[in-house]
Amino acid sequence: MKASVLALGGLLSLTTTALAALDPIVIKGSKFFNSKSGEQFYFKGVAYQPRTGLTSANPDPLADVEGCKRDVAVFKDLGINSIRVYEVDYTNDHDECMKMLEDAGVYLLLDMPSPKYSINRADPYWDHDMMSHWTAKVDAFAKYGTQVAAWIAGNEVANDVDSTPSAAFVKAAIRDMKAYLRSKDLETPVGYADNDDMKIRMNLINYFNCGDKATRADFYGINIYRWCGDQTDFQTSGYADVTKNMTGYSIPSLLTEFGCNINRPRTFPEVKSLYGSDMSGTFSGGIMYEYSEEDNEFGIVKATYGDSSFEKTEDYDNFKKAMAAAKPQGVKMSSYSPKDKDSTCPSVSSDWKVSADALPPTPSQERCQCMLDSLGCT
Repeated sequence: MKASVLALGGLLSLTTTALAALDPIVIKGSKFFNSKSGEQFYFKGVAYQPRTGLTSANPDPLADVEGCKRDVAVFKDLGINSIRVYEVDYTNDHDECMKMLEDAGVYLLLDMPSPKYSINRADPYWDHDMMSHWTAKVDAFAKYGTQVAAWIAGNEVANDVDSTPSAAFVKAAIRDMKAYLRSKDLETPVGYADNDDMKIRMNLINYFNCGDKATRADFYGINIYRWCGDQTDFQTSGYADVTKNMTGYSIPSLLTEFGCNINRPRTFPEVKSLYGSDMSGTFSGGIMYEYSEEDNEFGIVKATYGDSSFEKTEDYDNFKKAMAAAKPQGVKMSSYSPKDKDSTCPSVSSDWKVSADALPPTPSQERCQCMLDSLGCT
């Protein structure tokens, strides 16, 4: 079924009337809270990275004004409160799209890396050039304040035993980007998203929440695709095991991607557990993968860059229904007293090739130049 923004019947006013900024989302213990209302905050979001019709070498859905007019109205129809965006071009103007998202009450989770400037699991490094691109992205979005709810410093970087050394470079990046945000008087949390690999997941979970607080992730995300249709449930899907792993964790956790597509149309039975009694005491909601239908066939709409029309896939109404029923019962910030302890760093082993106290240094242009200047001809 083809539709347009107008067909959504006034669900969203796309005017430029100034509204108050979104309430700050803060962390206390292992939970997110709306700092003004004191209510626990749960992410009810979608991964948002449309690629069909893209002509630029640098994907940036938050600079596609026509696409934002189309999609923010859809977000409103779905009843979501957040989106995760993986790639933007920080040199573009994002004001119009960000204003539409703000008016709709939609927060942004934004990945710091881009494909060109990301930590390579096979040959990891963290240098001044990469960090400068990450800080430029932070600078470009700093003016949107509380609308940027969280930054993600790595997505599935270490994904098997052999690539675990890359985790140290991600942790160094978290350390340095947290320091950079503080230097700009920004309190936006910085987290990591893993790939739910059974062999290394507990070491990863513990590693990013151990040691010096300045180096630890502020929250932890899990990309999980285990619950595949109605033939599985909370126990048989493995979601119960994942929840058990995160119970007692001292920082917030959320599903940074979910939504197995082996069986379509997807019915999203995991949403009931995620926002219900099975998981809502442990997880702070999640991000369904993904909004737009691409070659990997995960989308709930079909849309093209620069085109106001869209087509719902067979998953759309099922996801909307699941989200409408998601009414998690959280705690009030004022009555919540965290008691969880920080994790113990994993020891080096056959399954974990990272020393707990060995992190790459903070990149320094001056240090690099000094090294170059010291080199003489022989």
